[in-house]
Amino acid sequence: MTYPVYGHIDGPIVMIGFGSIGRGTLPLIERHFDYDAKQFCVIDPSDAGATFLKQRGIRHEQVALTAENYRAVLGGLFAGGKGFCVNLSVDTSSLDIMKFCRELGVLYIDTVVEPWAGFYFDTTENAERTNYALRQTVRDEKAANPGGTTAVSCCGANPGMVSWFVKEALLELAKDTGTDPTAPQDRAGWAGLMQNLGVKGVHIAERDTQARRTPRPRDVFVNTWSVEGFIAEGFQPAELGWGTHETWMPETAHRHDVGCQAGIWFERPGAITRVHTWCPTPGPQFGYLVTHNEAISISDYYTVGAPDAPAYRPTCHYAYHPCDDAVLSLHEMFGSGRQQQVHHILTEDEIVEGIDELGVLLYGHAKNALWYGSRLSNAEARDLAPYQNATGLQVTSAVLAGMVWAIENPTAGIVETDEMDHARCLEVQRPYLGPVEAHYTDWTPLQDRWEHFPEDIDENDPWQFRNVLAT
Repeated sequence: MTYPVYGHIDGPIVMIGFGSIGRGTLPLIERHFDYDAKQFCVIDPSDAGATFLKQRGIRHEQVALTAENYRAVLGGLFAGGKGFCVNLSVDTSSLDIMKFCRELGVLYIDTVVEPWAGFYFDTTENAERTNYALRQTVRDEKAANPGGTTAVSCCGANPGMVSWFVKEALLELAKDTGTDPTAPQDRAGWAGLMQNLGVKGVHIAERDTQARRTPRPRDVFVNTWSVEGFIAEGFQPAELGWGTHETWMPETAHRHDVGCQAGIWFERPGAITRVHTWCPTPGPQFGYLVTHNEAISISDYYTVGAPDAPAYRPTCHYAYHPCDDAVLSLHEMFGSGRQQQVHHILTEDEIVEGIDELGVLLYGHAKNALWYGSRLSNAEARDLAPYQNATGLQVTSAVLAGMVWAIENPTAGIVETDEMDHARCLEVQRPYLGPVEAHYTDWTPLQDRWEHFPEDIDENDPWQFRNVLAT
């Protein structure tokens, strides 16, 4: 096949981390960019991908980046002051590496605001371990040093692609309710559109049904993407963007005193906090309220009025049902009080069925609820690109789209995906997403109740978080 070449990368390409996402991103970079292959380098402390990289003629720096060595290592690789840093690692500070790349004039992209090793488990104050706090460090840097070399923050499937889906869903809802479907040109316009459409909130609603034939072994954490990443975010406090329509807050919830004021967090890990949600394939389901950057960034981006006293703000949170093996792995881990020593990511070759259904559920408006997203199967993913399952391809294709946007907008400064041209990004990404569909539903959280076990719910407003949170 002939693939579009989206631009030339002048200087080195340095990929930090070569796990499942790095391995899947590599062929997309090879397909869609013109660059000097001799200047491609992967930094990863593991030798697991060494043979693979050697066969492709790609330099491998087998070293772990730390707070003490990252400037020396990256400074040597980017000595010419050009190139692209693709940070797909864990345990490396996104903010520190981002700042250094901008000092050098090097384009930068990551999929999460990641801290240095030890942060998630060694930090004692839960408020400091939230994604709200991590995101705020990047927003503070953006405010202190506006403009300059482009650095794209949090551009994977989610956070990332789902922010582009929110805008597409809003335009779909506008068209179907007789509202002007012209895309707004700025943040205020998008926020005003969401408010005018009556959207109360957004679930990042995902159901992963990918499965293999072999049962999950005991004491092995099985997932369809980074086990380390999932465990880390699962142990962070549950948190969400907090909307203006909410009338009740859990007793364990806390607000933040600084920043955009868009989120709250709980004294409880997200990976054992359940919420009611809806996806097209299963219909109603439980999801885990795992913390993600997009929960805060979407609520922040669509705020109307002052941050501390907004006229409008949507509630937003992740509602994630991972693959069944990952659910069993979570139960085992939290039940035993220890992490499994063996981690396994399901490969595209061992998965025999299933899809990753990832989208946004906009709710509370005149048509009740609209799910908009990707319903990519593992079989389709194998046909579209090598070395990744459906979950991986939704992430890596978003990285591709973010890289294209950065090359086309090289002096945009630090940006989140909410701030990017969603139409251009989805134009690049859509060929890798399988069916991208819109589904309306009359489901509400009040329907998932057992009459024999009454709950303290709000029957006057089905879309109160009080009803969404599973007791």
